[in-house]
Amino acid sequence: MSFYLSAAHKSSGKTVVSLGICGALKAKNFNVQPFKKGPDYIDPIWLSQASGNSCYNLDFYNMTKEEILELYGNNNSNSDVSIIEGNKGLYDGMNVAGGDANADMAKLLNIPVVLVVDTTGITRGVAPLVKGYQDFDEHVTIAGIILNKVAGERHESKLIQAIEHYTDLDIIGSIRRSNELIIDERHLGLMPANETPQSQKFIDTASRLINDQVDLNKLINLSSANSTSISKPSLSVTTHLNIAIAKDSSFGFYYQDDLDKFNELGVNICYFDTIHDAALPDCDGLFIGGGFPEMQLKALSGNQSLINDIRNKIIAGLPAYAECGGLMYLTNKILTDEGEYPMVGIIDADTQMTPKPIGRGYVQLAPLADHPWNNVASKIKAHEFHYSKLENIDPNTRYAFEVLRGVGVDNKRDGIVKYNLLASYTHLRTLAGNQWVTQFVDFINTIKDKRL
Repeated sequence: MSFYLSAAHKSSGKTVVSLGICGALKAKNFNVQPFKKGPDYIDPIWLSQASGNSCYNLDFYNMTKEEILELYGNNNSNSDVSIIEGNKGLYDGMNVAGGDANADMAKLLNIPVVLVVDTTGITRGVAPLVKGYQDFDEHVTIAGIILNKVAGERHESKLIQAIEHYTDLDIIGSIRRSNELIIDERHLGLMPANETPQSQKFIDTASRLINDQVDLNKLINLSSANSTSISKPSLSVTTHLNIAIAKDSSFGFYYQDDLDKFNELGVNICYFDTIHDAALPDCDGLFIGGGFPEMQLKALSGNQSLINDIRNKIIAGLPAYAECGGLMYLTNKILTDEGEYPMVGIIDADTQMTPKPIGRGYVQLAPLADHPWNNVASKIKAHEFHYSKLENIDPNTRYAFEVLRGVGVDNKRDGIVKYNLLASYTHLRTLAGNQWVTQFVDFINTIKDKRL
């Protein structure tokens, strides 16, 4: 059974509703598989924790329709319930004629939509709103409505009367406005669950409130049947490497299908904590993904033992890859309004935090001659989200990418290359058009063979 949870517009509270539904169904012993549309790390961290299953991203920008259907089919078929959480509003997208919106994803997957409606400041007007969404595209099946942020019984009564009088839409739930359903937000959206010690407590609270205020039986009954199982590819073990990956309250932005690809290739992933571990685990390669290191600067900077170990091993030739937060961590220092904090110092530049986004959205890159990996695609579709920029960059810095769309390091280039390190503001994802995990693993093997 599957359904697509979307909203009339962004910030309608659909992520809290999604993770509350995941948690409530999990508590009833359903095997829940979450998906998230678009290039997002934070919501999938929450959804993974709430459901107990890794969340996968579905993205029209860098995935073909065949890839979307395959990823969805591979991970949906063994679940009891699959929940796809949309981004933005149901019909919002880059193309005015559609083709990349949540509605298009629901049509591609052939599943019904449950529309979350933020009812703040609206009563009878909810009827033309939801009827307009229902009639806008006859090929989209809006199977039900979840009213969110309802002020009280009187408000709820007016909303329900209006919807029932003017539409034939089912009301699946009515969720009262509550401070217990507010997650702290930051510039990229919700605060990541890996940063929040009380995340499980919040999920438990949201699950309890959703269980009380959403008709889960009706939700399950309106869901479409799961699609036919697609056989998963067999393991294609090509290596026996140990790769250290930073995973803690500072760094946690990883696509699950990237991690799956490492495992498929036979890589043993060794997770480490940049705040508490004194040294890297025994490894052949290093991967530091994105996150919010600016929220842990004192602790990160204070762990000199690990900083020295990382610096020395990269100088000694350890193959390494870093994205966004990882790039920032490897610079000389991170500067904020509160002060400056020394970092690893492999990249000869300083990171300056900024109040507004420097790069935010989809990216397209072309490899340059200094790119250290082999078989890199001629054009790479990816994304970036950073509220920082690099300053005092060594003028002799080498770069791996020309930026065709986006910002990168300096609006023209991205991917700093030094020793056997590639560090970029861009977040890559391993797909048919960009097999970066395989390229990185091959690079590690090449370096290892040369040493032997």
